[in-house]
Amino acid sequence: MPGPFEYFIWLSCTFLEIGVVVCALKKGAIRKYFLLNLYMAASVVVTAARFRVLTSHGFTSSEYIYLYYYSDALLTIFLYLALSSLYTHVFSELKAERYVRFGTLLLLAGTALFSYGVVHESTTKLISRFVVELSQNLYFVGLVLTYVLWAAILKLRETRTQLIQIVLSLGVYFSLFAADYALRNLYPSVSSLFISLLQVFGCFLPLAWAYTFWRIPEDARIVPSRLAVVPR
Repeated sequence: MPGPFEYFIWLSCTFLEIGVVVCALKKGAIRKYFLLNLYMAASVVVTAARFRVLTSHGFTSSEYIYLYYYSDALLTIFLYLALSSLYTHVFSELKAERYVRFGTLLLLAGTALFSYGVVHESTTKLISRFVVELSQNLYFVGLVLTYVLWAAILKLRETRTQLIQIVLSLGVYFSLFAADYALRNLYPSVSSLFISLLQVFGCFLPLAWAYTFWRIPEDARIVPSRLAVVPR
């Protein structure tokens, strides 16, 4: 069963996720960043469902394990779609929204097919293995796409501070998770420590987005030269 520290982090992350939606609502950013707020709202609902199953069936029960991995895959898809919406914002001036949406769905379908291809020979628990594989692969795809998006922001000399802050925080979030997974594979003897760090990292994204919506005005701009000098 989770200890006091795990429950504290769990509760803190939930309040921060609620805070993102509240800050976006108060600042009028719900519609503009709808998928980002949908992801945060879905995360709160999933947390409530997990807690209910945890208290009624136990941490090691099959009900909780299935709920955890299936809901994790669902949240990963929501986060992937939220990331794709940031592409739409960045490329809006190029009138490329339709191509971005098509590419997003195509990449999602390709990732799902690849994940299925990895586990299709498994004779037991095929669906469960597929869900776990899909979630892991989408996190990797999300990490790559975030860095590609940041490169596009630099190349296009994007100046919207709120958008830049959201993309940067997402890049840091994915990087922290990738580093944690890598360290767990390199040092399996202390994997429990890295799992605890993973829970702490989960609070970073809602904290960063809540701060962005609350403190950075929608019309704020940043000087392109302060981001980076991109050679032509």
